[in-house]
Amino acid sequence: MAKIPNYTLNDGNQIPVLGFGTYKLNGATGVNAINSALNNGYSLLDSAFNENEGAVGEAIRRSSLKREDIFVTSKLPGRHQVYEEAIPTIQESLYRAGLDYYDLYLIHWPNPKEDHYVEAWQALIDAQKFGLVRSIGVCNFLPEHLDRLANETGVMPAVNQIELHPYWSQAVQREYDKEHGIFTQAWSPLGRANSVLQDPVIVEIAKKHHKSVAQVILRWEFQLGVGIIPKANSTKHQLSNLDIFDFELSADEVAAITNLDKPNGRTKNQNPAVYQEF
Repeated sequence: MAKIPNYTLNDGNQIPVLGFGTYKLNGATGVNAINSALNNGYSLLDSAFNENEGAVGEAIRRSSLKREDIFVTSKLPGRHQVYEEAIPTIQESLYRAGLDYYDLYLIHWPNPKEDHYVEAWQALIDAQKFGLVRSIGVCNFLPEHLDRLANETGVMPAVNQIELHPYWSQAVQREYDKEHGIFTQAWSPLGRANSVLQDPVIVEIAKKHHKSVAQVILRWEFQLGVGIIPKANSTKHQLSNLDIFDFELSADEVAAITNLDKPNGRTKNQNPAVYQEF
């Protein structure tokens, strides 16, 4: 199986373009699934304070991989965005996972009604200086949020992790991120296994390439220049999601999938302009 390529972030650090999403992989079952992913060739693990940092840390300890060969992401929850709480929360994240540093740490949502995301970003900037995290970024930030970070702190995120799949292809946000040197990473890259996996346009493209619909979607995102973090419990699907580097979609096929975009394509109507996460 082909090696996962890396992308060089705006801070000079490298990130695998394809990683493993660990959402809802908790407890012993979660540890086993995450450990399986590491054994099957994944090196990027995506977690969050509100989810499963402990399970991720235990899976890493059970792995035969060296710590420096694993890229670990976690996220700051909305309830701890006040500066005085953010740094201890990052430290607590590390204690939970049993790690000395995170490779990437993100603000999980901007929570604009609360309006603490700028001071949370300053806390991440300082955490990077303290050596708690290697790279810093955000999730679900819109251009107006990112503009404000740059204007008030002078620092742009290395990564913006956003909902992105064929029914919500985020052309405007992707273009903004690209113009500002931000690496776009897709959460829910397969649309949380919704109807997109039965879409006739993608089904036909998959038949042509002798690939699964999921593989075609992940390849489409890769060719858009987007990072991808699919979740998969089974070894079969974990391996299948890695097997996307031995074929290429034509420009017409990429366009056909991109054109499936819907005005209401979000899976749970989580609009970052108003959505609150704590």
